Amino acid sequence: MKLEKKQAVAPLLPANENISSGASFTSAVFNVSTGMIGAGIMSIPATLKVLGIIPGFIAVVVVALLVEVTVEFMLRYTNSGECDTYGGLMGESFGRPGSLALQICVMVTNLGCLIIYLIILGDVLSGNESHLGILQEWFGTHWWTSRAYSLLFVVLFVMLPMLLLRRVESLQYASAVSILLAVVFVVICSMMAISALLQGKTQHLRLFPDFSSLYSIFSLFTTIPVYVIGFSFHVNVHPIRAELGKPSEMARAVRVSLILCVGIYCAIGFFGYLLFGDAIMADMLVNFDHNSSSTMGAIINDFVRLSYAIHLMLVFPVMNFSLRANVDEFLFPKKPLLATDTTRFVSLTCALLSLTYLAAVAVPNIWIFFQYLGSTTVLCLSFIFPASIILRDVHGLSTKRDRIMATMMIAVAVLTGAITIATNMYGGTKAS
Repeated sequence: MKLEKKQAVAPLLPANENISSGASFTSAVFNVSTGMIGAGIMSIPATLKVLGIIPGFIAVVVVALLVEVTVEFMLRYTNSGECDTYGGLMGESFGRPGSLALQICVMVTNLGCLIIYLIILGDVLSGNESHLGILQEWFGTHWWTSRAYSLLFVVLFVMLPMLLLRRVESLQYASAVSILLAVVFVVICSMMAISALLQGKTQHLRLFPDFSSLYSIFSLFTTIPVYVIGFSFHVNVHPIRAELGKPSEMARAVRVSLILCVGIYCAIGFFGYLLFGDAIMADMLVNFDHNSSSTMGAIINDFVRLSYAIHLMLVFPVMNFSLRANVDEFLFPKKPLLATDTTRFVSLTCALLSLTYLAAVAVPNIWIFFQYLGSTTVLCLSFIFPASIILRDVHGLSTKRDRIMATMMIAVAVLTGAITIATNMYGGTKAS
């Protein structure tokens, strides 16, 4: 029992007790927003092709509101109990099995996201079977413009120095730049869409979904995991809160971040869909690659792809923090805190980065893998686990309204996940 208690309270990322003033409210907003805005932003326009403009916007807002509710659940029990980590909350409510379930979901989700980030970076820099990368377009096809070498350079000289930082607060400027690049990406897409609108070159927009067949109805559920992934940052709540000068401001920081992300997602979804219509791909970067009919268009497209690649480079370290801490707690539960052991910290950092790099080079496309495994684990992290904590209610804090909402949240999450997996399996069988 004592062992479980120790594991439950071990922070994902320890705060430096020697620092008198914690992180600022602004840095918390940037770090939370960076945890949300990742690879999923490129798939938002494709969801509007399936749902339509109006239901798509409604879905974005509803998911954001539900996420705010689940974070409030987590913070309420954090403030009332002795646990200051997500794993601690699960351990307090469900014992060691709860902590293990949380850790496994975090590791699968974050590792999958990080591998996807590197795969996209490889596509942008060195291309794939369907298009050339920026390096190949600029310098031609050489050994050093291949995926393996371009990613190796990024991993060693961009990722590794940031991953060796011990505190999330240290990444506040990188987080701010990544958010700025996301905003720049949205602005460029907006300007391109408005320009196309003035020239009469925009595509026809679908306001509502297509109900022509049963499969098309069930395919609507496949869009939900995209939004859930787009608003998933729950594993970063406690590390960021631990470093805040005023932890009580965490709820407000989350609210501001959600508003920011809702605006970015709605804007990129609308203007991306307006620009490319039903030709929009699951990864919108492919559309930019195929949309360069002039020199200026090619320059703009390269700038869009490169800015997004830099954005992913800056998002990568924030997500790696929770992955590294959970792997350490899973493998070395009796060891001292990770940030206090330099040898273990550096070794684990290099091992995880090497695994991510090798997977990104060896696997050409893992979108299907991530859709099946990552989306289900993200549903657990974002909705099922926080709702389960409310239903368990070890501190007697939940109201009848909370329990009803938690029950409905779990039911909807399980149903959505099951329908999504079944639809994808049927779609794969149908395509083959």
